Amino acid sequence: MDKFEKLVNEIMKECADDGEPVTRAEAEEMAKMELGAKVNCKRYEQSTPTKKKAQKPREIKVSEEKKELFLSILHNLDQCKGLSLANVQVLKENKLISVQIGNKTFEINIVEKRPPKK
Repeated sequence: MDKFEKLVNEIMKECADDGEPVTRAEAEEMAKMELGAKVNCKRYEQSTPTKKKAQKPREIKVSEEKKELFLSILHNLDQCKGLSLANVQVLKENKLISVQIGNKTFEINIVEKRPPKK
């Protein structure tokens, strides 16, 4: 029994099991359509998902000049009139300082720029 005959018999059996019997001619026509569709059909299925590689933690390098500038600004804020240590907060080390004067809040953000590309 060749592939076509097996498919015809399978279609007839499935239809009979579903309660909708078909004739042999109808089953042969359905088998031809199915075999033709398999030849022309391209299947676009998603492959099984693969686990993503764990990324290395990003290394943040802070230059010595930036550290010195940050400490200098922080030290000078402590010496300003009307400011106390309670009004100055370090939000991000070597980057962001928050200062509260009265009911107003100010943030000092220190950003180091890269040298321009040539």
